[in-house]
Amino acid sequence: MDTTSSKSMIASVWNKITTAWKNRRGKGEIKSFREKQRSEEAVDRRDLGIKGVLVEKIVGSVGRYTDFDSQFRLKEDHEPYRLKRIKEAINTGKPLPSVELFKIKDEYYVLDGNHRVAAAKEFGHSSIDAHIIEYIPSKDTLENILYREKTDFEWKTDLSGSIKLTEVGQYAYLMEQILEHQHSMEEVTGEPVPIKNAAEDWYRTIYCPMVDIIKHSNLVKAFPKRTLTDLYAYISYHQWKKGRKKRKYNVGIDLQIPKGMERFRAKMMEKKEFELPGMKRTTTAFLMISVETRREKRIMEKLFAFKEVQEVHFVPGDFDIIIKIAVERDLIASDSEVIGDFIQNRVRRIPGVVKTKTIIPISSKIKKN
Repeated sequence: MDTTSSKSMIASVWNKITTAWKNRRGKGEIKSFREKQRSEEAVDRRDLGIKGVLVEKIVGSVGRYTDFDSQFRLKEDHEPYRLKRIKEAINTGKPLPSVELFKIKDEYYVLDGNHRVAAAKEFGHSSIDAHIIEYIPSKDTLENILYREKTDFEWKTDLSGSIKLTEVGQYAYLMEQILEHQHSMEEVTGEPVPIKNAAEDWYRTIYCPMVDIIKHSNLVKAFPKRTLTDLYAYISYHQWKKGRKKRKYNVGIDLQIPKGMERFRAKMMEKKEFELPGMKRTTTAFLMISVETRREKRIMEKLFAFKEVQEVHFVPGDFDIIIKIAVERDLIASDSEVIGDFIQNRVRRIPGVVKTKTIIPISSKIKKN
């Protein structure tokens, strides 16, 4: 074999090796945060804290986007010592610090922790803990306006996921409902209710039951391009705010949705468990009770006879007795309602009880029927 043929063969083999390597390592590179930031004109930012992030949503890097291929694997032909140490830590269960990510819309970019993300993707992890800073797109496209409204709503309420609207201004209407429900809850409990607690209760006791009704109606088929939240907002607006008595949707919906949000909620609370997709929740709380002098022992005996009461303690002072209770509620009732019902119909009916104070529930457990 002559020298020319030998060189040609070597070159051919080398090309095959490098081609195979490139195919194995993937093509292209991950996205650049700066390019995305410029295209979206995303300047305003807010700290979302530490949350779990789907690994598949991490698509780029702030400073090292040229070091990784499109599958977030290093382009180098060898594995650096740092990445090896991270993999060893993951395999042995050693905790690693949260990565730091920048977010634009539904995409995440690594500020710190590129190797940790690369290892998580290689090991097939579904999520990773991250400290997130979100950058808000400022371009006034319909998509961006809806996105800003959606993220602002989620920021204030901690609600996300299934609440998706396609019309500008409707997130503000849902926020209006939550504020109205917050006021109603405060009137019932006589105590301030944090907006996020009111939002969670609104979602569970008003939004979900109505969406369940809409799902079983013909409206979903009639409006295929609208989301369930679109239909919820439209119906609730005309039933509860606009009050157009002549407007009809179908017999089933008109019969099940009264003229008033809180009236609708009350009606849903009357439903039997088999009528709604119910779940049981056990809520634990402490009650502080002030009693008349010399009746402490008798009152403690009566309290301990209730199945909801788990512990009874005598602590002389402004409040004489502390009890720990565990009450169950269904999908529709709220923690404050079942605790308030227990106090009103059980505790306050015991002779000698002067006053009570509820400590915010400390835990909840869900039990499927």
